[in-house]
Amino acid sequence: MRTDQRIVRAMAELLRVQGYAATGIQQLAKASEAPIGSIYHHFKGGKREVAAAALRQTGAVYLELLPTLLDRHADLATAVEAAFASAAEDVADAGWATPCPVGTVTAEVADTEPELREVGAEVMASLVGAGSRYLVNRGLSEDDAGTVAHALLSALEGGFLLARAQRSTEPLLAAGRVLSAYVAALPVTARRPTVR
Repeated sequence: MRTDQRIVRAMAELLRVQGYAATGIQQLAKASEAPIGSIYHHFKGGKREVAAAALRQTGAVYLELLPTLLDRHADLATAVEAAFASAAEDVADAGWATPCPVGTVTAEVADTEPELREVGAEVMASLVGAGSRYLVNRGLSEDDAGTVAHALLSALEGGFLLARAQRSTEPLLAAGRVLSAYVAALPVTARRPTVR
């Protein structure tokens, strides 16, 4: 793996576990097994630039995850509840660390790091856009797909926050049940999942 890739991957993990403010360049150098000079060679903007790249990379990974989770079930409502159950299991298995740093970092830096807040907004907009397109392909109208995509992302991010605070999977499981019931009540015009 190239040095710049190691740096971005290490930053993504540090952001996931401890957030932006608690992550320092020396810690990043150690975690990525790269000299501090290499960090600044590849990322002239330093910590902020590495964090932006890590958030974008994380967003790209999560874009691929949605179909992987939801295509397992022919029924979309069942798929939504199962995805939240999987997220609940993942966060518990990770010791209550948030699986995705995008929401955590965006909330942490919204008022202090406008450039990173913009990156977070960009990543979230791309997640909602991709989710909407996916849900249209699963048979929802464009309006319903947009609403559900926003609700899914909001419920996941809020569910992760509550799960971490309460050390409980129930916030994510409850969100999954409610969103599943909502999706089940929507008109579906076509079903085109690729069951894996």
